[in-house]
Amino acid sequence: MTHADIRWHQRFQNFEKAFFRLKEAVNMENLNELERNGLIQRFEFTLDLSWKVMKDFLEVKGFAFKPSPKDTLRLAQQSRYIDVAQELIDGLDIRNELSHDYSGEKFEASEKQLRQETFVALEKLYLFFLNEKSS
Repeated sequence: MTHADIRWHQRFQNFEKAFFRLKEAVNMENLNELERNGLIQRFEFTLDLSWKVMKDFLEVKGFAFKPSPKDTLRLAQQSRYIDVAQELIDGLDIRNELSHDYSGEKFEASEKQLRQETFVALEKLYLFFLNEKSS
């Protein structure tokens, strides 16, 4: 196993932990402000790790590219590793909006999409990596 192989496996372990913490928060309903802030924080961590582990994975597969979040996800979909790039890219846009939302209004407007689209895409990505790791 090369250093690059080890790197994506290590980053996947971090992604896996973050994913399950996010899943715990997503399964909660009627969040108070503190819980909502926790969900947002877990969402940000998990989403950031999702594209970074994909970047590491694609590098192991021999791809050379500009490692930006959106470019990484687009390349993964173009290469037929995933089919949820747009949902994850939309999640990145939500993440950027929420990082500047001090009133909670943007969270309320995007909560459904976060739970029903972005989280589902993150779950599909998690299962993809789990399968790749065991291959």
